[in-house]
Amino acid sequence: MVDSTLPLLSRGYAWLPDLSRRKGPGPVRTRLLGKPAVALRGPAAVTFFYDEQHVRRRTALPEPVLSTLFGQGAVHTLDGQEHRTRKALFVSLLKDAAGVAALAEQVGEEWDRSAKEWSGRSGVSLFDEVSVLITRAVCAWAGVPLGAGGKGGEGAAGPRGAAAARGSADPDDPAPEESEARSTARDLVTMVDGFATAGPRHWRARRSRRRQEQRLALLVEELRSADGERSRTGRPATAVEAVAAHRDADGELLDPRTAAVEILNIIRPTVAVTWYTVFGAHALHRHPALREPLASDRSGYARAFAHELRRFYPFAPFVAGHAPADVEWHGEPIEEGTLVLLDLYGQNHDPELWNEPYVFDPERFTGREPGRDELVPQGGGEASEGHRCPGEDITLAVLSTLLPRLARLDYRVPEQDLRIPLNRMPTRPRSGFQITDISTK
Repeated sequence: MVDSTLPLLSRGYAWLPDLSRRKGPGPVRTRLLGKPAVALRGPAAVTFFYDEQHVRRRTALPEPVLSTLFGQGAVHTLDGQEHRTRKALFVSLLKDAAGVAALAEQVGEEWDRSAKEWSGRSGVSLFDEVSVLITRAVCAWAGVPLGAGGKGGEGAAGPRGAAAARGSADPDDPAPEESEARSTARDLVTMVDGFATAGPRHWRARRSRRRQEQRLALLVEELRSADGERSRTGRPATAVEAVAAHRDADGELLDPRTAAVEILNIIRPTVAVTWYTVFGAHALHRHPALREPLASDRSGYARAFAHELRRFYPFAPFVAGHAPADVEWHGEPIEEGTLVLLDLYGQNHDPELWNEPYVFDPERFTGREPGRDELVPQGGGEASEGHRCPGEDITLAVLSTLLPRLARLDYRVPEQDLRIPLNRMPTRPRSGFQITDISTK
């Protein structure tokens, strides 16, 4: 069987759906990275994939993905009780309704402040600016200091930790905070942008991860040194404190580097909502009639719009695991060690599940929530114990906060390259979505 690694890299999101169409219904067999692979999709396939009797994740993620996107030793690499214990940390932080609401409110405040500043400029790259404002908000929420005083910085690690993290001795100078917010946003975006390529983007992503892991490991060490007693006796006040105080299934604290990895696995996916926000601008540009209902957010239209963004626009192409033993899928044998792929992009555009799947239509989600294993842009299954992303609540809350504000913003979209190439993973409008003549009215 011909290895499909190069076709995957060259075709991107289109590779697996095209392969499925050519091979017809049922599982698709191929090879990736020299290993036998089988690709599945559909709600029943989601249930199968997230059953640890059928698929395990521990050895499925290749080193280049771990060294850019997730981090070595991340929760994504664990199975069984180790995974459930580590995952409980993320669920407690990312699915707490009050915490999600507080983060969404902070993101909204950062948008409002930033939009006023944009109106005084000749133009901005929406992608760049949204990544920075979300970075400021999630770092403040999580307790990661940024610059002069750090918007939550000294509360997270004490004055000494805040000073070490911001790299500046002048607490009255606002420039270090803005500079560090932008450099941190750039690193977080680069980690996401470089995980699925073998070129310069990939090596930039590795450097960005190393830089942020070193910084956050130091923050964890200083937090434990300064606030060890409070971490042992009281409820952690921030996400950083919770990670620093977390004990794994073996009863041990995470080593500082692994703790840094998991802090990044809180803030990095939140900043990745930038992609969907810019896709929202792209959708409004293509469908201006949707601006008014989104701006008014009648009957929760923003949430329906957010669901459709996540369905229609490409983000994760698939997720993967290994068969831990010989198993069967609808009578089809899958041998032990086979790489099992769950086709996320293909499922989100499957005509068996979606009427006119290549038409952008938020109305398909008005008045209803999608089934758990129906819409799978961030994986499927159960978030509390399985490998489904626990940050979906945050993604939807942040989008429901930003999208109406985007629809109410007055701006002009100058001539630019707004194509979204499917052979680039992760993809986005080529131009970053430039806007000019901005007014907040």
